[in-house]
Amino acid sequence: MVGNGQPRALPLRPETVYLNTAATGLLPAPAVAALSEAVGVLAAGAPGNVDFSATVDAARSAYARLVGVPAARVAAGGSVAVYCGLIAQSLPTGAEVLVAEGDFASLVNPFHTRPGLRVRTVPLERLAEEVRPDTALVAVSAVQSADGRIAGLGAIGAAARAYGARTLVDVSQAAGWFPLDAAAHDFTVGVGYKWLMGPRGVAFLTVPEDLGGLTPVFAGWVTGEDPWLTCYGKVEPLAGTARRFDENVAVLSYVGALPGLALIEELGVERIGAHDRALADRFRAGVVELGFTPVPAEGSAIVAVPGVRGAAERSAAAGVQVSARAGKLRAAFHLYNSTADVDRLLEVLARR
Repeated sequence: MVGNGQPRALPLRPETVYLNTAATGLLPAPAVAALSEAVGVLAAGAPGNVDFSATVDAARSAYARLVGVPAARVAAGGSVAVYCGLIAQSLPTGAEVLVAEGDFASLVNPFHTRPGLRVRTVPLERLAEEVRPDTALVAVSAVQSADGRIAGLGAIGAAARAYGARTLVDVSQAAGWFPLDAAAHDFTVGVGYKWLMGPRGVAFLTVPEDLGGLTPVFAGWVTGEDPWLTCYGKVEPLAGTARRFDENVAVLSYVGALPGLALIEELGVERIGAHDRALADRFRAGVVELGFTPVPAEGSAIVAVPGVRGAAERSAAAGVQVSARAGKLRAAFHLYNSTADVDRLLEVLARR
């Protein structure tokens, strides 16, 4: 990955033109090696096959550095929906939750299914102006999964603070290419298997220094201050940090997550973001020349194009991986992509 849009020698080996990171990122070669080694340890009963806590904590710390908060404010789990459910269960009955139309289900549905909450849905562009005195929480994705639109997080946060509401930001489609300051929000959630290039089964929650008033409703043995000393009976004391909200994670997923996080740190989010956006801009300009109108999403690494029927299927047949989402073609550009990848997709779309 260098400035002209061509990839440098990276430990990534896509065998197709892969423009589908918004669905699933590619695993770096060191992740494959680390997973293979860990599986061998587990299969052989070798030393270290029981306790992978150091690996989980290393991933926690790497993620914390990427989003700009201390590791003590990061909980490690496996699902955005689980962490959104945790926040939903901690809200008082009757509380209003403000969400954006068409936002990802794992973010918004836990609030819909929690009895006693009032969920109000408004267009993304009006989220800040729709915050009211009785709004308890504003929940929004930093970057929309369906079409790549970027939320106005500064205005949303300011409006929420003015009315005493908390904010929850899903960074699943942002972390890894979009600069983030998790400290600017009460809560953030995000998965590790997209732009962070880890396996499924990795998710992180960030909380305020005061832990955000959350009740650790699924606190298992790993949530203790010293888990190995309190793994029977009531767990007390709970960890004094966000680790009290940890899940007993799928450890192999965390083994596989570390190399992707390390690669993002090595290259830098700003540099990766500039690369990804340049490719997305090239694609936007190209589809306009072909007569299509992409969803306006300036500065996004995700491009959604309405009205391109059967494009995902045609692209797959031509060895180009994209998605069909919400009735649109969705292409997502990341550090393993090049200008040649963009041009290949445009060639496919030109064959209408």
